Amino acid sequence: EVQLVESGGGSVQSGGSLRLSCVASEFLFTTYRGWFRQVPGKEREGVAAINRDGRTNYADFAEGRFTISQDAAKNTLFLQMINLNPDDTAMYYCATDTRVRTYIRPPLDPYFYDTWGQGTQVSVAS
Repeated sequence: EVQLVESGGGSVQSGGSLRLSCVASEFLFTTYRGWFRQVPGKEREGVAAINRDGRTNYADFAEGRFTISQDAAKNTLFLQMINLNPDDTAMYYCATDTRVRTYIRPPLDPYFYDTWGQGTQVSVAS
């Protein structure tokens, strides 16, 4: 069973930056993994995803501000976020899919993921 543990969240001022990390017990056999976020009362939404081969996919709001990366040797997924604004306030989750399915572009729809971390809170003050 793959376990995911996120860290790096916190409180920042608008315009600030954060780097989220997600350590997995095992990533090697999964074909894609991603970052998602959720605020109370709203559906979980995809932020960024990356294939095992490094191909990435970003939500429109993340393009140009967020960068997803991975360190396969350390089973770690990262999300570098810059120029944060209050709309980015949310619980951020990393996720992967253990069903070993392959897509040309890593999906941003939570439906395609079956393993989730507990989340790390990001709060951005105006």
